[in-house]
Amino acid sequence: MATVGSGSLSIVEYLGGDGGYRCGYCKNDTGNFSHGMWAHSLTVEDYQDLIDRGWRRSGKYVYKPTMNQTCCPQYTIRCQALHFQPSKSHKKVLKKMLKFLTKREHSKADIEADPMESHTKDADGCSFPFKNPPIRSQSELLPLSIDPTEEEEMTEEINVKEVDSKNSELCNEKLNTDSNEPLQITHIGHVTPKPGRGADLNKPPCRKAKVIRKEQKLQKKLQCQTRPVSLESGSRSLTSQNCCPRTNHPKSIEDFIFTTLPPEALHQIEVRLVRSSPQSSQFKATFQESYQVYKRYQMIIHKDPPGKPTVSQFMRFLCDSPLEAEHLPNGPDCGYGSFHQQYWLAGKLIAVGVIDILPKCVSSVYLYYDPDFSSLSLGVYSALREIAFTRQLHEQASDLSYYYMGFYIYSCPKMRYKVRVTILII
Repeated sequence: MATVGSGSLSIVEYLGGDGGYRCGYCKNDTGNFSHGMWAHSLTVEDYQDLIDRGWRRSGKYVYKPTMNQTCCPQYTIRCQALHFQPSKSHKKVLKKMLKFLTKREHSKADIEADPMESHTKDADGCSFPFKNPPIRSQSELLPLSIDPTEEEEMTEEINVKEVDSKNSELCNEKLNTDSNEPLQITHIGHVTPKPGRGADLNKPPCRKAKVIRKEQKLQKKLQCQTRPVSLESGSRSLTSQNCCPRTNHPKSIEDFIFTTLPPEALHQIEVRLVRSSPQSSQFKATFQESYQVYKRYQMIIHKDPPGKPTVSQFMRFLCDSPLEAEHLPNGPDCGYGSFHQQYWLAGKLIAVGVIDILPKCVSSVYLYYDPDFSSLSLGVYSALREIAFTRQLHEQASDLSYYYMGFYIYSCPKMRYKVRVTILII
């Protein structure tokens, strides 16, 4: 089948709907179902339409999971990069990188909990073998990134308990100022006052510090809103906007990523964009170094045997692409197509993000990194950098505003980090 888009030609060979393949996630020997086709050539516009309909590529193999049959349903997820705000956990990762660059402090024992996971991991050595799960209708849900992580919820709960405990202690001290007898403790968090004395009704009841802060903030806001608006000499000056000092705006990912490091910083991290198909001169010059990082990553992180991550498998999986290199009007300076984003630290390649730049999005294909730097949470860090990169491309191509992270499987722990930065499309 051939389609024409923007003067280029897409040539694909439909392979039909197959099933019964081994699932790389739950290890079910016959539970993987999908539709697939071999893309000899594919325009970026056609591939954009395909991924918006639930298709993904692995090398030149393009497939769509059969959601109502496959054992591990996979969902297409994307992030509205222009509206993205980093959470506390994201900022923690970014600060950890800044601290490492400044002081070179990190622990190899602190292994990254959520490494970037390939949706075609167990299909590496096959021609079109693995069939993966599909996507449903194209309706967006609420951004999942705004929900607090379990760790943040636990921290907040602990802080509230500490405030409650302190308030209880203050109340008990007031109730017993006139008595030297010890209080009777029934169980943790509850104290029995001296017999014959209860709460002093003339005093206001004890309240949580959290509630008091909220009331003070609301009162200050109301005061600002009730002040009059003054008009002077034909120019409008909104007094209500200036009556209260403006709170600091939350930091964006760019504030962390592109901040100027102090003079005593030990290292700088450099991200180079090299075209992988067709291969640029920079890609060819760094090919062996990139392959060695991939090989170590597969062997240590994914426990592959030494003979599995071969050069041909690496080429077929992460270098070969059916996408045509295109430079369209009003497009980004780098053009569209398939690229590798290389992360260099002190002249050493430590990570590579495989991406596709399409008319409406940056699509993340895979990430591999040097296992010696696992403690830097490079899976999450690279995703944040790719979101920032999408924003940069949007300034050159206004239609390009989404960041796609591939498929998401809710039952796969290694993919949970994805929903912290994305919107689900089902």
